[in-house]
Amino acid sequence: MENLKGKKVKPSVYRRALANGIVEVLSVYRSAVLHIEQKLLSDSLPILATVTQGLNKFFILLPPLYELILEIERENIYGGRLLNLLHKRCHCGVPELQTCIQRLLWHGHQVMYNQLVSWMVYGILHDQYGEFFISRQEDRDSEHDSQANALEKLARMSTNDVSATDWHLGFHVSLDMLPEYIPMHVAESILFAGKAIRVLRNPSPAVQFQVAPTHQHMHKGSQRVQGFTAAGRFSIQKDTSAQTISIGEELLPQSEADKIEAMLQDLKESSEFHKRSFETAVDSIKAIAANHLWQLVVVRADLNGHLKALKDYFLLAKGDFFQSFLEDSRQLMRLPPRQSTAEADLMVPFQLAAIKTIGEEDKYFSRVSLRMPGITVKSSHVELPNPKPKGYSDGDSGVPADASTEMSIDGWDGIALEYTVDWPLQLFFTQEVLSKYLRIFQYLLRLKRTQMELEKSWASAMQQDHSDFAKRRNHVKNSSISPQRRQHFRPMWRVREHMAFLIRNLQFYIQVDVIESQWNVLQAHIQNSRDFTELVGFHQEYLSALISQSFLDIGSVSRILDGIMKLCLQFCWKVENQENKESTAELEHIAEEFNKKSNSLYTILRSSRIAGSQRAPFLRRFLLRLNFNSFFEATARGVLNVVRPRPTLTAAMI
Repeated sequence: MENLKGKKVKPSVYRRALANGIVEVLSVYRSAVLHIEQKLLSDSLPILATVTQGLNKFFILLPPLYELILEIERENIYGGRLLNLLHKRCHCGVPELQTCIQRLLWHGHQVMYNQLVSWMVYGILHDQYGEFFISRQEDRDSEHDSQANALEKLARMSTNDVSATDWHLGFHVSLDMLPEYIPMHVAESILFAGKAIRVLRNPSPAVQFQVAPTHQHMHKGSQRVQGFTAAGRFSIQKDTSAQTISIGEELLPQSEADKIEAMLQDLKESSEFHKRSFETAVDSIKAIAANHLWQLVVVRADLNGHLKALKDYFLLAKGDFFQSFLEDSRQLMRLPPRQSTAEADLMVPFQLAAIKTIGEEDKYFSRVSLRMPGITVKSSHVELPNPKPKGYSDGDSGVPADASTEMSIDGWDGIALEYTVDWPLQLFFTQEVLSKYLRIFQYLLRLKRTQMELEKSWASAMQQDHSDFAKRRNHVKNSSISPQRRQHFRPMWRVREHMAFLIRNLQFYIQVDVIESQWNVLQAHIQNSRDFTELVGFHQEYLSALISQSFLDIGSVSRILDGIMKLCLQFCWKVENQENKESTAELEHIAEEFNKKSNSLYTILRSSRIAGSQRAPFLRRFLLRLNFNSFFEATARGVLNVVRPRPTLTAAMI
């Protein structure tokens, strides 16, 4: 297969296999020539017809083969594209030529099956010249990154990072080398099976956590919040290669590897390529790999325990912990976050809440850490309350005292949690998955914070009311307390009750109707499934359902909910610092805006496009609880199209 013009040709295993097939055809031709020669020598009178008859079939074979070779050299065809070309040429009306090209294709398939055995039995990509339809991702990026940069990047990555990157980004299906007669879903199954075998054959040292001592208990305070100790991590990484190999053999028994190899060997020995047999074998191999990967991730790595931990902390299932955290950090969150110390400031109430509510038996809390990424200070016309928590001074806020009233406290909405995921759970909990959990967490935390502020404002008001009543009974001299104070504040508490009613019902809907119901569905799938790919799909459906049924993917609804929560917080702070008529006017404005937004929310949610769809099966229950006395329906009628006169605070909620 050398180029006649002396042009440099890229080495190709598939071309070499084709050359071997052509040599096989030419050996038949050579044998035929020798047979004719012997026959002519043995005859006393040689006859030309004997030569013609003996070589007649080669007039049909050799010219098309020569054209085939010229096309391969001219178009520089190799690898999977060469298989594709041979497969197309097999479909011809000449039986002898069809048989010949099928034999050439068989030789090419021998190379492909050898690569499949290497990939699907041992997890090794044996493709020296880039001809297999499974290829490394780094091959695509090598044109842009120099070798020095690649080595530096590799050196910075830990073993766990390499394993996770290898799984998610290490390999891909090369469409250029994928033969057309192999469907894309089959190629993806081959890709998955090989990656799974690669994981099972070469487990990360972190898998030794299965045999690590379990009698070590977490300590309360900063050690629990910061995560595993350095000694614990070091002990995991000291495992020998012999232990890793033994665990690799345990994860994928040799009998299963022999079974996979036998399936591929049967395909390899077949004289023809049968598409259905090939797809059936690939599906069987994928099922074996997926089952053993399921054993690794679900059973050995305790997937369900980590899912429960994510539910506890990212979906606020541990309500006592977050209630304690928000109460301890309430005064801190009344001020804008400080650029340099916001995370450290929050760590104190976070640790205190952990000490109060998290028991030592919770082995997952050490994986949770608090973060305050990307603090941005926004301009706002929300006046902040005057009282400051202990430890804060005018200089501590990082801004002049006169500017504090123009600062927005929205910076605290960026509170984030991080969850440390070890191998092999990185195969399941990708960065995309954790970002979805974080999105839901920030939404739920804001909702719980709003609910707590509404409750605290009521408690504070009742405490002040009882204090005023006691002072009136004792006839305190020079008291400025007016008997009409309670009557003056009554409309405000009516507004507060409507706010709390909406927030409580929304929180109940999300925590019970959405999260708990979807969690039960996910648990049922985990119990019934033995396939890793199925579990990944079920978990994606679980997260998608949480986001869609919580309306996070509907821009209009999420913006209204965001506005309602901001109005509730503004209302609580204004009520606690009401000093003059300007505050009363601002409260009336907040009440009016809340009335508009809550009615708009009800109108959108009860529309047939949302309430009548399957995206939120429990939405009707939420709407029923909101509108149990037809109040929302009466006030929301025409709210989107009719601009009503601005009501006063007293009349707005009557």
